[in-house]
Amino acid sequence: MSTQAHNNDLQMTPVAQQRLRDRVVFITGAGSVGPGWGNGRAMAVRFAQEGALVFGLDLHKENMSQTQSLIESFGGCFEPHECNVTSTESIQEAVKTCISKFNRIDVLVNNVGGSAKGGPVEMSEEVWDSQVDYNLKSVFLTCKYILPYMIEQNSGSIVNVASTSGTRWTGSAQVGYAATKAGVIQMSKVLAVQYAKQGIRVNSVVPGQLHTPMVEVRLAGQRAGGNVQALLEQRQSRIPLPFMGDGRDTANAALFLASDESRFITATEIVVDGGMSARCD
Repeated sequence: MSTQAHNNDLQMTPVAQQRLRDRVVFITGAGSVGPGWGNGRAMAVRFAQEGALVFGLDLHKENMSQTQSLIESFGGCFEPHECNVTSTESIQEAVKTCISKFNRIDVLVNNVGGSAKGGPVEMSEEVWDSQVDYNLKSVFLTCKYILPYMIEQNSGSIVNVASTSGTRWTGSAQVGYAATKAGVIQMSKVLAVQYAKQGIRVNSVVPGQLHTPMVEVRLAGQRAGGNVQALLEQRQSRIPLPFMGDGRDTANAALFLASDESRFITATEIVVDGGMSARCD
């Protein structure tokens, strides 16, 4: 993997070893809000490189068009599906469609999430509720309707994408995001212990401040008056490594947790943050 701070050329060059050959991966947020390596796009492409049959969800199907093109360019399998992950009916329909097409779900990746600024005084109750639905209820719903199939199979791997905001202060007040991402981490632990005897592993990937398309599209406007470079410099200053990672780094961590290489790993987290969480300032 390149160690450049950010790369919009959409190249992903690790050697594929077919670690997920013919396994069905159900991944939420498989599109991207802009060019570059968002977590969802990178995971979908990386998993497909490893032989997975990827069933990708996004609120807007067109957001997955580049994900699909990238995967199809090397002969991979990607099935896009429009879905609102905060809706019970929409999740039920998506799971039913995936099972109808592939007859099983081996890996679930919960990737949908997004932040809103403010503490409890500044944040409206409506925004708080939407943060809970978007970041936490979405994980609950996919697990609720996919776990029964994994139990029947007596196997499965669930990878939930959390955030370092769920473990520490990361530079700004975003109480809804922090609380819900902490909830994702703890939910993962509880599910991991509950379903371990059924051969189901549950882990979290905890990304830090990556350079994903979300920086340009949303975060710069929220936190730096639209000045992308200023925000990048601010974020980079917190990272001990001399570059900023992107969605490809999240994807490789998620791939490890989804594959048999992590067969004895459950109820834990992989932090992908360039050492940021280890700093004391």
